[in-house]
Amino acid sequence: MTVTPLFTNQDLDPDRLREAFGVFPSGVVAVAAEVDGVRTGLAASSFTSVSLEPPLVQFSVANTSKTWPVLRRASHLGLTVLAEDHSGVCRQLAGPVEQRFDGVEVTLSDHGSLFLDEGLARFDCTVYREVEAGDHTIVLLQLHAVEQASDPSLPLVFHRSGFAGVSATA
Repeated sequence: MTVTPLFTNQDLDPDRLREAFGVFPSGVVAVAAEVDGVRTGLAASSFTSVSLEPPLVQFSVANTSKTWPVLRRASHLGLTVLAEDHSGVCRQLAGPVEQRFDGVEVTLSDHGSLFLDEGLARFDCTVYREVEAGDHTIVLLQLHAVEQASDPSLPLVFHRSGFAGVSATA
């Protein structure tokens, strides 16, 4: 293996960073709610667990997002962990706002959380805290309910700027 020394003060242009960040795979979730009677959602590829006590998870959203300012007004948010066959749904959630839920089966909670019916896990959440971090905002969410599907599918993964599944290992 060849090791290239790292140099300080190097040019950290966004394309170079995006490529380097992309070597680390991450799971993908749908973040959704019904806001003012309209189904609103986005796909986030920066989801991770944070804490068991209190139960917290997080995702990051670009500060340029037009969807997050609407979603954050919801009293509760639904997070759905997407399965490996949801790459089309994921792209749809990143597409035109008025078509994001076309043909997607969802369940609406009493609190307004919106869940994709065929997700691997579902979390009912509220915004716990938002932290500005450069060109993104880290959104910490407190969990209020969780449901795990009995579906044996593997999760959808975002890796090297594309979507993929993961290989099951014995």
